[in-house]
Amino acid sequence: MTEPAGIGILPVRGLPEFTAGDDLAGAVAAAAPWLADGDVVVVTSKVVSKVEGRVVPVPPGADREAVRQRAVDDETVRVVARRGPLKIVETRHGWVVAAAGIDASNVPGDTLVLLPEDADASARALRGRLRELLGVDVAVVVSDTFGRTWREGLTDVAVGAAGIPALVDHRGAVDVHGNRLETTQVAVVDELAAAADLVKGKLDGVPVAVVRGLSYPAVADDAGTRPLVRLGPGDLFPYGSRDLVPSRRPAADLVPRDGDREAVADAFRVASAALPEFPVVLRHGGGGDGVVDVHLVERATTTAALNLGALLGAVVVQLHAEGWATRWEPVGTPGGSSLVGRLWLGSPRA
Repeated sequence: MTEPAGIGILPVRGLPEFTAGDDLAGAVAAAAPWLADGDVVVVTSKVVSKVEGRVVPVPPGADREAVRQRAVDDETVRVVARRGPLKIVETRHGWVVAAAGIDASNVPGDTLVLLPEDADASARALRGRLRELLGVDVAVVVSDTFGRTWREGLTDVAVGAAGIPALVDHRGAVDVHGNRLETTQVAVVDELAAAADLVKGKLDGVPVAVVRGLSYPAVADDAGTRPLVRLGPGDLFPYGSRDLVPSRRPAADLVPRDGDREAVADAFRVASAALPEFPVVLRHGGGGDGVVDVHLVERATTTAALNLGALLGAVVVQLHAEGWATRWEPVGTPGGSSLVGRLWLGSPRA
């Protein structure tokens, strides 16, 4: 009986310690002349960053952690969550990752390693050069070590890819039980990155591995890892709980959008349930024009104003979490009017 061929994962040993300007493709070709068509070469992002000069020196006598935090800030486009010195941030690449993916392990104490500037471009360049050197058609995955939301432990994922689709789309297919798949897309390059790390390891000094025997479709439009990024409307968890309030900034110019009245009503219901110790009765009107008038039905006492402020703060945070931009304009109560302010909401004007 013939055994199935299966998939093999092969370490590429004998590679040097890379520095800026080194020939990564030449070193891989020399260490793995046995590369064959259809192989997937998985290379750790750290060596890509090193040869591309994506390192931050730590000056003699400097506080390495302080240098690291400045580097994190420089690589960050949005802070998603924080706790003490730990920051989960969105990088310019679109990755949401701890410390902007900056690596302080397996490098000298006077160096920090950033993520590659464009790991997809790095993967394409390495793939093309290996074709020139060895005459083989391989795919390339650039991997990095990430944590996972709500799971302990680390695993390698893809931050760059070439010659292989990042996602294999099974939507619309029918399983063996006759169920049509509605959402299933397999992040095959992440699976390859994690599998390759089984032979690369974190302490073994093996930055490159080869996955052999995998059948994958040809790539018409080499989009790299861009299809893996889920931000914007697809991001259901855009902020950590500690960062909802500091991330909210009043919007100076708003474009009304449908659903504002329902959104405000829902936000007041949520806020009222969350703050039962602040019983404030309000009326809100408007709707459709991006402005909601907020009224008190009791006399505007100091206590009522404090209660209203607490409730409105919770309302604004809730609206922001639901994707609305807001602006609050206090009106006061001239002549005994019940109107205390106007809450504007909508989308920021482009």
